[in-house]
Amino acid sequence: MLTIRMQRTGRKGHAMFRVVVQDARLTPTSGKVVAAIGSYDPHAKVATLDKEKAGFYLEHGARPSDRAARLLQREGVKLPAWVKLAEGKAGKLRNPEKLRRNQPKEEKPTVEKAPEAAVEAEPKEEA
Repeated sequence: MLTIRMQRTGRKGHAMFRVVVQDARLTPTSGKVVAAIGSYDPHAKVATLDKEKAGFYLEHGARPSDRAARLLQREGVKLPAWVKLAEGKAGKLRNPEKLRRNQPKEEKPTVEKAPEAAVEAEPKEEA
């Protein structure tokens, strides 16, 4: 069975990815690739894909990984009906009671202003 997945390339700290078609039993680092159908730069969010090749392999049963399926869909490749995209994961908060939005609302103290007329009525002393 074939799978469409992303193969990491690039230097340490600056990842680049190839979108490859590979035998599902092999690891992406094995180097044995059936076809390279594009690349993805996560820093610039730029993908270059051969949409015809991707569509061909999808029609013939290649299963995309979750990340590759989202990338293919975003680039406009029509995914078959059997491809199910995973829903986004909801993050779990460790200490939700410490969040500012969950704190009780504090009432702002009202400052009483002195009447302005009384301030002006006082005589000013000149030296």
